[in-house]
Amino acid sequence: MINKEKVEQAVKLLLEGMGEDVNRPGLRETPERVVRMYEEILSGYDDSAKEHLSKTFPTNESGMVLEKDIQFYSLCEHHLLPFFGKVHIAYVPVDEVVGISKLARTVEVFARRLQIQEQMTCQIADAIGESLKTKGVMVLVEAEHMCVTMRGIKKSGSKTVTVAARGCFEDDKNLRDTFFEMIR
Repeated sequence: MINKEKVEQAVKLLLEGMGEDVNRPGLRETPERVVRMYEEILSGYDDSAKEHLSKTFPTNESGMVLEKDIQFYSLCEHHLLPFFGKVHIAYVPVDEVVGISKLARTVEVFARRLQIQEQMTCQIADAIGESLKTKGVMVLVEAEHMCVTMRGIKKSGSKTVTVAARGCFEDDKNLRDTFFEMIR
């Protein structure tokens, strides 16, 4: 997805626009380094949540499965600054479960894109709900946004929390309350 040549040119223009000398020793290789960085942190465009969630295992259990404290890093599409935090995912399976690591991989698919937190939360919930047989899915994301902490209002330590509930989590207050208790 990354057009290396265009990104390198853009970085050079950006540096020049800030009054920098793109030929000084510390900046000579910066455009290439930035390209490699973006290839890594925006690799989610080339990845598929559906593919990760396709490996399932049969189960007779139908209780809630919770994976919590999944660390993530993403880039805000409004300022191109990082936001980072934790994702908590729960689902109630029907006849099959997915490997636990696949939930973290699903988070990475959507976090490694230019993103807004509200959209990412729903994308994770929808991908799990569409790929697995579930009675319901719940996703909570809590993150610190550098566009809030290092510029503008400059309120470090503030966190944004977003929630997406699907299926039985929408309808069952006790199940939602159990989820919230478990992630504390």
